[in-house]
Order: sequence, then structure tokens, then C-alpha cells
Amino acid sequence: MNKQDLIEAVLANKEAGIESKAAAARAIDAVLDGIAAGIKKDGNVQLIGFGTFAVKSRAARTGRNPQTGATIKIKASKTVGFKAGSALKADAAKSKAKK
Repeated sequence: MNKQDLIEAVLANKEAGIESKAAAARAIDAVLDGIAAGIKKDGNVQLIGFGTFAVKSRAARTGRNPQTGATIKIKASKTVGFKAGSALKADAAKSKAKK
């Protein structure tokens, strides 16, 4: 599913009360902006039943340049991780995922 598919799914949900693609896109953008702002401010965003977005630190390490094979140093960095909640895990277990 991509963003356009998600917009269609929100639009199809009559309980949401959203009646146009533009409104659905604004709603999705608002949620994503809220998650990004929460991560910047607190370092994590917890959505009960869905999951938790959290900042994770990656240690410095060595890697290889695929073109030359030379060893390079990769700096320590931060990234965002996601841990699925129990309800999302249960839904995933019932899905028809590709293998």
C-alpha cells in the first residue's frame, strides 16, 4: 500500500466523515506531521494498539565501498524505528502477506 492507496482507504471509511480526496490527503499529512513533530520533540510516539515510533542510535562502524572494495568508516547516526503493537501484530498474523 502506498500513500495514494491509503488516501483511498480513508476516503472509503464512511465513519471518518471525510468526503474528498483532498480532505483525506490533508488528514493523512496531518497525522504524519504530528508523528514527525512528536519524534523531534520527545524522541518517541506511542499509538496504543498500533505501535511505537522511536529514535534509535546506530554506533559508528566500518563498511565497504561496493565499487572499490575499500574499507570506510561510517559515522554514528540516529534513525527512527517502529515496534508494532499487539493489535497490529494480530492483524498481520491474519493477513495474506506475500512470501
